[in-house]
This record gives sequence, C-alpha cells and structure tokens, in this order.
Amino acid sequence: MSGSSDQASWGELLSGRNGLRSLAVAGGVALHAINVYIAVTILPSVVRDIGGLEYYAWNMTLFVAASIMSSALSAKANDVFGLKKAFLVAIAIFSVGTATCALAPSMLWMLVGRTVQGAGGGLLLGLCYSSIRVVFEERLWPRAVGLTSSMWGVSTLSGPAIGGIFAQSGNWRWAYGAILPVAFGLAWLVITQINASTTGSTNAPSQRIRVPVGKIALVVLSVLVVSMGSLSTHVGWNALGVFVGLGIAVLVARSDMNADIPLLPQGSYSLRQAMGSIYACVALISVSITVEVFIPYFLQVVHGYEPLAAGYLTALMSIGWTIGSIFSSGRRPATAKWLLRAGPATIAVSLAALAVLMPMLHLTQTYWLWVMLAPLFGVGLGIGISWPHLLSQVFRSAPAGQESIASGSVITVQLFALAMGSTIAGMIVNAAGITDPGGVQGAQSAAYALLFAFALAPGAAFFIIGRVIQAKAETDARAAARAMAQEITP
Repeated sequence: MSGSSDQASWGELLSGRNGLRSLAVAGGVALHAINVYIAVTILPSVVRDIGGLEYYAWNMTLFVAASIMSSALSAKANDVFGLKKAFLVAIAIFSVGTATCALAPSMLWMLVGRTVQGAGGGLLLGLCYSSIRVVFEERLWPRAVGLTSSMWGVSTLSGPAIGGIFAQSGNWRWAYGAILPVAFGLAWLVITQINASTTGSTNAPSQRIRVPVGKIALVVLSVLVVSMGSLSTHVGWNALGVFVGLGIAVLVARSDMNADIPLLPQGSYSLRQAMGSIYACVALISVSITVEVFIPYFLQVVHGYEPLAAGYLTALMSIGWTIGSIFSSGRRPATAKWLLRAGPATIAVSLAALAVLMPMLHLTQTYWLWVMLAPLFGVGLGIGISWPHLLSQVFRSAPAGQESIASGSVITVQLFALAMGSTIAGMIVNAAGITDPGGVQGAQSAAYALLFAFALAPGAAFFIIGRVIQAKAETDARAAARAMAQEITP
C-alpha cells in the first residue's frame, strides 16, 4: 500500500540499501547545516585574523542569497544532469567554496568563498528534499522527511562544538578543512547509492523543466535589499528595506501566477489551494524559528548565564525539533492530521509563554529555570511534529508534471522566510530598545516584544493548516483506493 505510511518502520528506512540512501540524503542536509553553525561560531576569530569587521554581516547575507538562487535551480539541475550527477555538482561547488574559505587571505576572498559555498549548499539542500520523492517509496516519505529535517537539530549541537574547538585553539581555517572529508564521503555515498533506478515518483518523460532566471534574480535581489536595510541601526531604514524587498517579492508572485515558466507550482499563491496553504505554513513556521538568534542574548543579559550555558539552553529548541520529527514521522493518517494542527499551536503557545517568562528577572533562581525549559523545548517540538507531514504533503499535492519544482521550492520558500524573519526580528528588537536604553531593561523589553510578535506567525499557520489537512485526507483516500485496486487486480 504505497500511500499507507503506517506500514513503514524506522528499521525499514535505516537498514540495507535504504539505510545507505538515507545516509546520503540526510547527510547532505547535515553537511550544509553543520557548515552554517561552524561559520557563525568561528566568524569572530576570522575577523580578528584577516580583518573585515565592516563586512561581518555579509558573510551570512551572501551565503543565504546564493543558497536561495541555487535551491530554485535544483529542479533544473536534476532535469539536466540526473539526480546522481546533480548531487555531485552540488558537492563539488560546495567543496570549492569551502576550500576558498579555508585559504582566504582577506575578507574579500572569504566573501567569495561563502558565496560559492551558499550556491553549492542551496543546490544540495534542494536536491536532498526533492530526492526523497524519487529515492524512497511513498510510504517511507514521512519518515525520510523526519530524518532529514532532524539533521538541523543535530547540527545545532555539533556545528558550534566543532567550530568552537578550532576557534579556541587558534586554528579557525581547519574548521573549514574538517568539512571537506565529510563532503568527499558524501560524494562516495552518492556515487554508490544514488542511481537511475528509483522507487518513487518522477516527472512525466515529456515534461521538461524550464528556469525563470529573471524571477529568481528578483527574489535574490529582494533578499539583498532587505539585508542592506538591516545593516542600519535606524528602524526607518530597516522598515524601508523590508517594504521594498517584500514589494519586489509581491511583483514576482503576481507575474508568476499564470506564467508559462513558473518559479513555484500552480496554486502556490492562493490559500484556497493546497500548495498555497502548504507553502504559507512552511514560511510562517520558518519565520518563528528566527527567534533563536536572540534567545542566547536574552539569557545572558537578563538572566546572567554564561555563553556556553545560554547556548545549550537555546539548543533545547533544536533538541525538541529532532525528537518531534522522529516521534511524528510515519504516524497513522488520523494521528498525522492531529499533529499537523498541534504543531503550530505548540509553537505559538511556547513563544507566548517565553514572552512572559523571559523578561522576569527572578528566573535567575535555579528552581525557576525549569519553568522556562518547557517552552524552549516546546518551540522545537512543535516544528518537529508537524514538519515531516507538511513537507510530505508537498510531494503529494504537487500538480502533475510539477513535482520536482514543488519539492525543490520548499527550500527556496524556507530560506526566503528565514531571511525576512531575521530582518523583521532585528527591527522589532531595535524598536523595543535592545540598544537604547540597552542593558537589562532594553533586553527585557525586546524579549517581550519579539516573542509575542513572532507567536503570531505560527498562530496564523494554525488556522491556515486546515486546508493542508483537507488535502491530506483527499490524497490519503486516493492512495487507499489505488492500493485496494491493486489488491483486487490479479
């Protein structure tokens, strides 16, 4: 029964040939994610060594912009090269960028390396998520998505640790060098385990993917405009950057709705359509993740925790994501519908609870700390229990012939939402006084404003996700009908 996810088990996904394929697909996401956290951790050491403090933020800006562009091209890369060669191209580009970062004599070369890294990493991410549909049987999709998405939680724990060890020893270049053997190992897995013989769905042979290069460039431009606006400490410039960036994105969406060469599949821009609802929920949940950038600061300034302790407390969000993904994946259809609804609700309630608890000074007492652990864990848990089923529904709801575009675009939507969410978060904390008056008072005010404001995003997803649940019920019914027909047919 290809549509019955409750017939699949973790043992089936992680054993034999499926196990090696899972390692290749999940390993691609882990490689990209670990690199992200390594780069963030060692960047202070980098600027102390080679200079370029004025370009500090552009390390992430250019990386994200390049990732968005290449993730949007992942479906075309798959179409042109085939899955195996496309993976190898992505790994090669990523490795060249990583080597450039490791050898960079100046910040200019570091920015070049980070841009190339982002191009390879974004392409790799897009291929990892879209390959699930063709590498695994349909009943394994939720567990495969759960395993793949849980790599972000694992990477949040391992990336800073790896980067911190090398940075503390004064060998930040070796942090990048340590990534290269992992990339070569991933390439070996792809060569030996990913081939033309797949068990999932594919595009119709006659359907060729065309790339809307101009629209992709405009999306990247919108992110760059938002990022440039965020470099200012003045809220007005921040707001102008977001306004212009979102304006460009709206123009792209309007031109893409009925385009012959679409950036997103049909129905992506209407909440009345399954694809539109799914992508909206992906974006809103992704926005809620960006609060983790400021959580360590609030814990250190308001509650006096050391950086290491604050980092591990923040990591509870990632641990919750990983545990939620593993727990949720492969549940029966009725349970999956409940988890889809429960995920955004859990995130919203947890963020609202943090908004109340985080500004409280008396939480520095040890026994009060335990009160705050639950909502920190709950934010990640809410993401984890809904994410596998949300992404699996992308594969099932995609219009015929646009499956690769739909699955590859998940990363594009997610990265765009993260870029916008980070900038809006910066605007909110600046307006709330994180720098003026600053200190404990400013951090308290910023925490309250940011966490309450960002609780609205998953709250909106809670209501939108009803359309996703309806689409899931329809696809489950069709899958059950196909399975019954196959059993009846001798």
